[in-house]
Amino acid sequence: MKQILNRLINHETISTEEAKQVIVNISNDMYNSSEIACFLSVYMMRSITIEELQGFRDALLELCIRVNLSDYNAIDIVGTGGDGKNTFNISTLSSFITAGAGVHVTKHGNYGVSSTSGSSNVMEYLGVKFSNNEDFLKRCLDHAGICILHAPLFHPAMKNVAPIRKALGVKTFFNMLGPMVNPSFPKHQLLGVYSLEILRLYSFLYQKTNKNYNIIFALDGYDEISLTGKAKLISNHSETIFSPEDLGLDTINQSDIFGGDTIKDAANLFMDIISGNGTEAQNNVVCANAGLAIATAKQISHKEGFELAKESLLGGKAKESLSKLIELSK
Repeated sequence: MKQILNRLINHETISTEEAKQVIVNISNDMYNSSEIACFLSVYMMRSITIEELQGFRDALLELCIRVNLSDYNAIDIVGTGGDGKNTFNISTLSSFITAGAGVHVTKHGNYGVSSTSGSSNVMEYLGVKFSNNEDFLKRCLDHAGICILHAPLFHPAMKNVAPIRKALGVKTFFNMLGPMVNPSFPKHQLLGVYSLEILRLYSFLYQKTNKNYNIIFALDGYDEISLTGKAKLISNHSETIFSPEDLGLDTINQSDIFGGDTIKDAANLFMDIISGNGTEAQNNVVCANAGLAIATAKQISHKEGFELAKESLLGGKAKESLSKLIELSK
């Protein structure tokens, strides 16, 4: 590690193979926590290269505990986090709305690192069981239309990094990796990223896959469609600028999508919205994101997806999906 660190500190980059080997070595307990923290810190001060990101991703995919859910033709809806905006759990709510609209969802998530409450924090608080048992996950998909893939159960390579990330409490390159390493290898993905630079990196790496995808970066910094302004969307078909007016919606304020100060706040907000008691702004944000996910999986227009998302949320289908998942967890 010292040799790698010296090179990185001297503003050199490492190859895809070297990057991959570092993650493999971390998983094999070959480095101490100080060395890992130093390695993470380098990438807080300089940009990651495509070769490095690809190496990190390839290592985690190779080392992960895979689950075969390919029969479900599912989508994952996930953001990198790390945008520092502390919104409510938009991608997780969008996942249940998408499931309620009849599109299977294999939701990859984790505890919050740089935000108050990550996807797993809220799911755990609401009583959803985390498991890497394939039969249980298939039961969830069969009955609720969604399963939760809690990242630490599928990525043993991360066990040495998790406490360091938590102690640092800031975004690291592992935020970039989360959405790319779903252990069920879904065919469809809706991905949110926190910078234009990462949008480009993702776009380059995803072009090399056979996935059906949409990558989102809101131009004011959100890792999802925020409706606070325009967003850049890159898919396997096109590159466009999304505007709230495209869905006949008004631009909203940042305060409209604030996520609260505690996990309890986040969970209460989650239940209010999924129960159909959200504000117009909250409902529109989750349906704009779920609508794009539905559109991505079904190969329909965003507008059509948005209408299906509204039906799922306001018709109680999304709430039904959550209730079934909680019931299965008992």
